[in-house]
Parts: sequence; structure tokens; C-alpha cells
Amino acid sequence: MRNFLNFLRSKVFLIQIGLAILVTIILVFLVLRYLDNTTNHGEFVEVPDFSKMSVPEMRKAVEDASLRYEVLDSANYNPEYPRFSIIEQNPPAGNKVKENRKIYFTVNPSGYKKVSIPNIIQVTQRNATSMLRAVGLDIQRVTYIDELGKDMVYHIKYKGKYVKPGDKLPKTSKIELVCGNGTVSDEARVQADSE
Repeated sequence: MRNFLNFLRSKVFLIQIGLAILVTIILVFLVLRYLDNTTNHGEFVEVPDFSKMSVPEMRKAVEDASLRYEVLDSANYNPEYPRFSIIEQNPPAGNKVKENRKIYFTVNPSGYKKVSIPNIIQVTQRNATSMLRAVGLDIQRVTYIDELGKDMVYHIKYKGKYVKPGDKLPKTSKIELVCGNGTVSDEARVQADSE
């Protein structure tokens, strides 16, 4: 036991302890410097606002900002943005991120997707309106013809031309409903009487 205590007080032991502490401090310093350099600690890039940029413009801006990108699927068409332009980004503009961070983009498609006209023939105008809105179509106007079924849909028009259920139109298209006014024309009455 006495030999051990003498060894702890010896010059050799104290030098070894001093060297061990010095090596530990140097190692910690080197590791911190390495991490600081490789992780760019404290160095951030501000995310630019990419909204309404075309995809080629976005690519150049991403490279200039030392970032990476990924384009997600296109969203629903937004008429307030140019076709094939950026409508969403994550993280948002103004955020501070590390260099080489990946930015996710959503691109505006070329136009509205097409939807099928539901079968609204012989359906009341009120129900037809609900069915059309459910698929994303709007009613521009309602015109009436002499037909017995009051407010019953007899024809559908798009841009002045007759269309039929199942035809595809761009979403948000405005169509015209041709409905009955509840009266029968004289010609139809004569034809019905002759039968």
C-alpha cells in the first residue's frame, strides 16, 4: 500500500496524469473543430421565395443558394399562378437552413384536370346543381324550353354546344342547363293529340 501511495506522489505519475489531461484537451478541441467545420455550425442560408418561379428559374435559384430540391406531385390547378410554376415550398421562404438542405416544391399543373359530366338529364335543376358542384363544375346560366317537366334538366350546353353526360370538361367549367318551363308547346300538343 505504501508503494502505491509513493507512486501516486511520484514525478512519473504526475507527468503521465498531466500528459493524459493535455491529450484529452487537445482531442476535445480537435473534435469540436472538426464538427464545427463539417456541420457548418452557425452558418445558415435563408430560404428564398420561389413562388411563381418557373421550374428552370427555381433550379438556378436553388443552386445559387447552395440548396437541393425535390419536386413533389403537382397540386390542383391554381389560376392565380402561372402554369408550371412553384405554388408551394417547404420549408417556407425566409426560414434559415443549413447549406445543402433539401427544399420540397409543389408545381402548378398546366390546367384544371378534366371531370366527367354526371347524368343530370331528367333531374331537377336543384339536384343537378348539387351534382355538378360536387364534381367541380359551375352553372353559368339556366335557360328554359317548352317542356312539361318544370325545372327538369333536358339538355346541357358548354360554350354554346350541346354536351352529354359522361363527356369530360375541365374542372370549374361553366355550363348552361336547358330546363323545362312546365308548359307544352302547341306543336307538342298537336303531336300528342294525333297519337
